[in-house]
Amino acid sequence: MSDVMIEMTEISRFFGPTRALAGVNLQVKRGEVVGFLGPNGAGKTTAMRILAGILAPTSGGARVAGIDLLSDPVEAKAKVGYLPESPPIYADMSVREYLAYLASLRRVPRKRRRDAVDRAMTRCGLDHVADRLLGNLSKGYRQRAGIAQAIVHDPQVVILDEPTVGLDPIQIREIRELIRNLGGEHSVLLSTHILPEVQMTCHRAVLIHNGTIVSDDTLEGLENRAKSGHELFVRLARPPEVSVLKSLPGIRQVEALRGGWRILVEAGANPAEALVKRSVEENWGLSELTPASHSLEEVFVNLTTREPQAVAVQESAQ
Repeated sequence: MSDVMIEMTEISRFFGPTRALAGVNLQVKRGEVVGFLGPNGAGKTTAMRILAGILAPTSGGARVAGIDLLSDPVEAKAKVGYLPESPPIYADMSVREYLAYLASLRRVPRKRRRDAVDRAMTRCGLDHVADRLLGNLSKGYRQRAGIAQAIVHDPQVVILDEPTVGLDPIQIREIRELIRNLGGEHSVLLSTHILPEVQMTCHRAVLIHNGTIVSDDTLEGLENRAKSGHELFVRLARPPEVSVLKSLPGIRQVEALRGGWRILVEAGANPAEALVKRSVEENWGLSELTPASHSLEEVFVNLTTREPQAVAVQESAQ
């Protein structure tokens, strides 16, 4: 049995002349919680609607739990639980009635339906509001009910589109903890444009920009990328002319800072050794040579402000 629970292969989607997705390739393995990150309009919701079987791709293929979404959509959709950005709530139903109704729509056998509803409510912290009308609940509890309806039929794949949007900080923390707990039993694809969401809940982060995947890495890999940077901070007691520093191989730009120099490095270059050697030879008095560190936020901003073609070239070179 394959460990790949979600697979998109060269998925493209056009709305008239507008391209929403362009050759998207994505995999999520069994038990993973993967963050699907990107700015508004990047294509996250379109991709997730395709995986939920709501929207057909213009080209390409998708499989859920090993089942082809295009050739066997009914069977594939039975393996998916989906929470859209606006939860599909029936305000005049109680939580229990709502989940029982959704369980029947998802073809949960009648003899298992009560247990399925009770389990979903317990996992989502809804037991004490089971008989309250959804319309009378806070937004946080309506969001919990939305997640409960996505897992009431015990799907192998859970797709959550912006599950914490509009919630207060306490509610956000509770929903994030709930999402973390879904991992292991389910494969989860979590859409968000909030970086801390991914850091606190996910094993891996996939970044989409302008309908194209521009990064797919573990959180550890992203943190290493943030630490590596393409800048150096240099402190020299007897610095040479700026033109001399700029003439060293691999140095793109030199900026004077208070107490030192900020050196921008060309892609793929490492001028540190040449800097140290020249400093010793010419008695510049090198006292500090430090790689600049970036935050994860800066890494993501950098990836989503460059042209996709340039990003693809750099990714393939690494």
